[in-house]
Amino acid sequence: MKDQLDLNSITTIFEKQRKNQFAVANQPISERRRKLKALKKAVEVTFRGAIQEALYKDMGKPKAEVDLTEIYPVTSEIKHALSHLNSWTSKQRVSTPIAFMGSTSSIQYEPKGVCLIISPWNFPVNLTISPLVSAIAAGNTVIIKPSEMTPHISKVMKELIASVFEENEITLIEGAIQTSTDLLSLPFNHIFFTGAPSIGKIVMSAAAKHLASVTLELGGKSPTIIDETASIKTAAKRIAWGKFANAGQVCIAPDHIYVHKSKQEELVNEFTKVIKSFYGEYANQSESYTCIVNASHKDRVASMIDNAKEEGATVSYGGKVDEKSNAIEPTILTNVKMSSKVMQEEIFGPILPIIPYDSIEEVIDTINSKDKPLALYIYSKKTKNINHILKNTRAGGSCINNNAVHFFNKNLPFGGSNNSGIGKSHGVFGFQEFSNARGVLKQHIPGALEMLMPPYTNFKETLINLTIKWF
Repeated sequence: MKDQLDLNSITTIFEKQRKNQFAVANQPISERRRKLKALKKAVEVTFRGAIQEALYKDMGKPKAEVDLTEIYPVTSEIKHALSHLNSWTSKQRVSTPIAFMGSTSSIQYEPKGVCLIISPWNFPVNLTISPLVSAIAAGNTVIIKPSEMTPHISKVMKELIASVFEENEITLIEGAIQTSTDLLSLPFNHIFFTGAPSIGKIVMSAAAKHLASVTLELGGKSPTIIDETASIKTAAKRIAWGKFANAGQVCIAPDHIYVHKSKQEELVNEFTKVIKSFYGEYANQSESYTCIVNASHKDRVASMIDNAKEEGATVSYGGKVDEKSNAIEPTILTNVKMSSKVMQEEIFGPILPIIPYDSIEEVIDTINSKDKPLALYIYSKKTKNINHILKNTRAGGSCINNNAVHFFNKNLPFGGSNNSGIGKSHGVFGFQEFSNARGVLKQHIPGALEMLMPPYTNFKETLINLTIKWF
């Protein structure tokens, strides 16, 4: 990028924020509230039209989808924070063991300091500003590095951030790989990264050099299980929305489906009806459908369809690629081999493999043989089946008889486990990620511990033994 900052310029901004971090941290809570309200107005009102226009230029996103998946998650995150900020930031009294009689204990949440947010291209506003809300609520200074793959929205967000914040508090730096590398060389106190597991490992390695804490929102292959008791009509509609919104470029999209073999044909038929009702006969021409972000990613996704067909898969619906617009139709695959790319790699596109099963135990064993997914979805009317799957699998989060919507509930922690992520975001969980829970014990009067200090006598050893036994 022509205006990409060099390391010296980036370091200058970092040092400004490091010097300013305590001034920001010590501002009254009312100031944090003011900033959150100003940010909300900027997103919801001042820059809303520019955001919609930029995302259409970058990805062909429909205006309604921008409002639903980019604007709403941010404004709801801000409103949630404003409603709970006083309780989150207040001193949390905790009990003190009787052995420390004469003292009181509390937890005080303090800012971690200077933070770095590295955000992705698939939901650039949502996944940039939502963690920023948590960082502001916790009282930090922040440098933001958005993806270079969506340059129009990065430019808008840079203007938005600059209109609300001073550079020595919160700033957005555009750039490509070298900019990210330069930023990761600096001693941030916390790094919040959203992206692929392979890059997450690089971020974590860089953070380790400075012992910086990290939140890694990663991805993986999120499976969906549909048992013999599920409503196929309901499942098809909800899965089609969760899978094909943003053309499948969603970290929590249903990646593939395990369906009881007695329901497979009905499911494929329902998907055909639902997709046509959503996007018409030609989804690639629909104003309600999104394009793949660029030609490179389009080629990657298209090659998965080709590879699956080469290995014997059937394209039961869709599969057409528009080379000019980088659009790929919603695609349903059946007769899919487990060795094909769509079953080995995260798809991150509008391809939905359907795998029939006889035994739920085989499905569970297959899921558990792979990395822990970011999400796991279950469609069933049978509580016994639901509980069995939940108890015998692991995932960052789950929905029962729905998918992806858990992301929108700010009372739920959002994040992965191991390969699909480290740490949680949203609501109080995001606030805690950007905070240090500082334990404070205050001594008011002489305590019993002073009776147990050296020199150690037989009497003191007796008291120590009684303490161990009874307290």
